[in-house]
Amino acid sequence: MFGFSQQTTEPFLANIVKQFPNVRDTAISPNGNEILFSAQSVMGNTSAIITVTKNGNTWNPPQVASFSGQFFDIEPFFSTDGLTLYFASNRPLEPTGKTVKDFDIWYVKRSSMDDTWSEPINMGSPINTKNDEFYPCITNNRNLYFTMDNPQTNTKDDIYISEYRNGNYSPPKPLDDSINSNGYEFNAFIASDELFMVYTCYNREDGLGSGNLYISYKTDTGWSQVKNLGNSVNSDKMDYCPFIDTKSNTLYFTSKRDHSKTNFENPQSIEELLKEFDKYDNGSSRLYQVELGNFLKK
Repeated sequence: MFGFSQQTTEPFLANIVKQFPNVRDTAISPNGNEILFSAQSVMGNTSAIITVTKNGNTWNPPQVASFSGQFFDIEPFFSTDGLTLYFASNRPLEPTGKTVKDFDIWYVKRSSMDDTWSEPINMGSPINTKNDEFYPCITNNRNLYFTMDNPQTNTKDDIYISEYRNGNYSPPKPLDDSINSNGYEFNAFIASDELFMVYTCYNREDGLGSGNLYISYKTDTGWSQVKNLGNSVNSDKMDYCPFIDTKSNTLYFTSKRDHSKTNFENPQSIEELLKEFDKYDNGSSRLYQVELGNFLKK
C-alpha cells in the first residue's frame, strides 16, 4: 500500500454537497474561483452539472450550469486556461433533439472567465464512437485521456488516450497493461504535464473492498505499475473521480464511504436517528479532500 501518513481526509464543500442526494466529480477552474460537480438523484438516474462561484472568500449558492439540466451530464473538466470545459453526456447530437444516445464527450467554450458558456459541441470522431466515452481529462499539449466501455474487447472499462497531432486527434488507443487490466479501470486524472496519473481500479487484489484510487508515474519506458493510495485515502466502499489541484497540493475525490452506526447502546429518538442518517459519510456519494504531502514524488 502507498500511504499518506499524517494527512487526514475531510469533507469538501459539505454544506453545499449535502443539499443533493448524491454528488460526484470535482472540477476547479485554474483561478480557483469556480467549482463544478455532478449532482444526482438517489438512484443515480438523473444527473446535472452544478456550478458554484466564489464571492471573496464565500461560495455562492449552487446553480445548474447554463448548458446542463436537461440530459444526463457528468464529469466536467477544465482546460488549462479555463476557457473550455469538457464533460460526458448522453444528449442528442441535434440541438433540438429529444432522444438520448450513448455517452459522448462534449465541450463548451467561453471567451473569458467572466463570459457565459457556449452551446455544447460534440467532439466527434475519432474520439466519440458507438461505445460510451466518459471522464475526459485534457493535458497541456491537448492530449485527451478518457474512459471507454468497449464491448469488442475482452476487458471492461479501460483508460484510453487520443493524441493531438498537427491540429487533429488520433484514433483512441488503450493504455498498456501497467494501467489497464481485464477488470474495471476508470476516472483517470492525468497531470497537465503527463508526469503522473491517479485513477480508479475496481476490486483489485490489493484493494480495500471496492473501487480504490491508484497512482502511476510516467517513466522513460511508459507508465509505471500502479500503487494503491492506501487507507488514509481509500475506504472499503467506492472511491473514485479524482481531481488534483497542484497549486494547493490537494487531492479531491468522490467516495461512498459509510460510517453509519448499525448498533446502539440505547434506543434512539427520532432526532438522534435523523442526525445519524444525515451524517456526511452515510454511504451517499460525497466529495472529499486530502493534502497530498509528498505522494507525487516517485
